[in-house]
Amino acid sequence: MSEDNIRGVPRGAAEAPLSILELATVGEGSTPSEALRDATELARRAEEWGYHRIWVAEHHGMPGVASSSPAVLIAHLAAATSSIRIGSGGVMLPNHAPLVIAEQFGTLHALHPGRIDLGLGRAPGTDMATANALRRSAEVDPDEFPQQVAELTGFLDSSFPPGHPYAKIQAVPRGDDRPPIWLLGSSGFSARLAGLLGLPFAFAHHFSAGNTEPALDLYRSSFRPSEVLDRPYALIGVAAVAADTDEEALRQVMPGALSWLRLRHGRPGRTPTPEEAQAYPYTPMEREFVRERLSTVVHGDPQTVRDGLEELRKRTGADELMITTQVHGGAARLRSYELIAQAYGMV
Repeated sequence: MSEDNIRGVPRGAAEAPLSILELATVGEGSTPSEALRDATELARRAEEWGYHRIWVAEHHGMPGVASSSPAVLIAHLAAATSSIRIGSGGVMLPNHAPLVIAEQFGTLHALHPGRIDLGLGRAPGTDMATANALRRSAEVDPDEFPQQVAELTGFLDSSFPPGHPYAKIQAVPRGDDRPPIWLLGSSGFSARLAGLLGLPFAFAHHFSAGNTEPALDLYRSSFRPSEVLDRPYALIGVAAVAADTDEEALRQVMPGALSWLRLRHGRPGRTPTPEEAQAYPYTPMEREFVRERLSTVVHGDPQTVRDGLEELRKRTGADELMITTQVHGGAARLRSYELIAQAYGMV
């Protein structure tokens, strides 16, 4: 497998590749069908604007997120584009039999050779009751994740040793190459595992900002060269919202903060409108939560956002920035990504 399938090439004035994490967000007053159409349009436009890759994340039981089936959505987005890399950010591997994922992503790779990424996480992406329904068992141990990754790799590469129970099983279709595996994480567990396996690593800075630099340090210090990479490669997911003015960016970023607040209260729902977010009767404790949440979102006019992203890139040493934008409505999301691309001279 070539490192070219992993390492991106910066565009315009960017010092590192810029990519997108898409959740197919369903806004208040909208429908999942509209959210998925918006996601498809974003993939097309992101390709035009010079973004390196777009990933979709596996979430379950969340009315405001329509990306519960990454493989299905990846197939659709890849068919609607021609060059941008498409992948999972990620597939929550404990929810699935590794052979099933090997077959799904083998099929995706056969349909779109050289364009598919397989990002893996070990969290359920949902509450435990839903996770048990997905897995048909309450016995899944997240600490078994390394064995699950090894099993998935064995199916993708047909590399089980002689005598292994699965040595004669083939994941079909399978070609001469396969999608690169990425490990995703929000703590040190997957960071260290990615380093030990010599795999690329994606850290969820957008919801675990305090752990970013320790996790990246652990990844780099644990890294062992492999057939996949000769040196570490780490991207970070970062929440960002750009608008024509700082004031408009703040108005657009508030619905995402309210969505996080409701999720914390156990009331996930569709992304509220800016008007709803403005009118919400926040308690003092809730206002503090929103303030802390906004401190982790790079938002403002295009130059402000570029400056914020560059400060984060330099501070963390990230090799790639993957931007996620939670706003109400596809038009505002498209405009944000376009403004960021323009700020970097990518278009």
